[in-house]
Amino acid sequence: MNNKGPIGIFDSGVGGTSIWRAIQAQMPMEHTLYLADSRNAPYGKKSKAEITALSVKNTEFLIAQGAKIIVVACNTATTNAIDHLRATYDLPFIGIEPAIKPAALQTQTKSIGILATQGTLSSALFAKTSETFAKDIQVIEVIGSGLVELIESDQIQSPEMLELLNKYLAPMKAAKVDHLVLGCSHYPYLIPLISSLLGNSVNIIDSGLAVARQTQRILTQHELRCEQQDPQHIFYTNGNPQVLKRLLADNTAPKQISYKDF
Repeated sequence: MNNKGPIGIFDSGVGGTSIWRAIQAQMPMEHTLYLADSRNAPYGKKSKAEITALSVKNTEFLIAQGAKIIVVACNTATTNAIDHLRATYDLPFIGIEPAIKPAALQTQTKSIGILATQGTLSSALFAKTSETFAKDIQVIEVIGSGLVELIESDQIQSPEMLELLNKYLAPMKAAKVDHLVLGCSHYPYLIPLISSLLGNSVNIIDSGLAVARQTQRILTQHELRCEQQDPQHIFYTNGNPQVLKRLLADNTAPKQISYKDF
């Protein structure tokens, strides 16, 4: 592996840019390569075989572009396909899964909420993690049907989004959860809306920083760290590039960004 290669990242759409932001902030001098498979979003409604096949396709695309490590910035792809990817390809993989452990350890009300896709909540890895860390905790699991589609179509602030979030958060309010785990990399873009509905007493947890730190540790362990003088950030999408551009159009985004279709 070439340590000058990019950090490869893929997701079932634009949501994984929340993970990309954390990685870019943690390692600002590394090249990155992001693949948004928006045409096939959301992965959460697909079978394990379909999710694995899409993950293989994404992985092989990133490897062909010279990726030195691959971050599976999709909870559903991680919980369903990462074991297969690690067994098949000879480079490091970083996954993302719902942060149940910190929520279960920190809760005072002994009640936590998980907002995730069907594919994540029904996976064997999620069941194992939940059983290990939350067996004595009330866990309110809610499938966020329709949320990814609205984010992918640039409707974060829409009445439809507000209606869905009110519906999905209602059982969590009733159960007095004090921690909400976001089990999809798209969902961090909903944090302002979720906070306004749940209030400041609920701690919202996503996995971005933990994934970035783990990526840095693994790169260091494999001697793959490389600080570039002019780091490049390339984003591939098979969906609407304007949605991707709007999500990245703020002062935290680096200037060297290219967008390409695949």
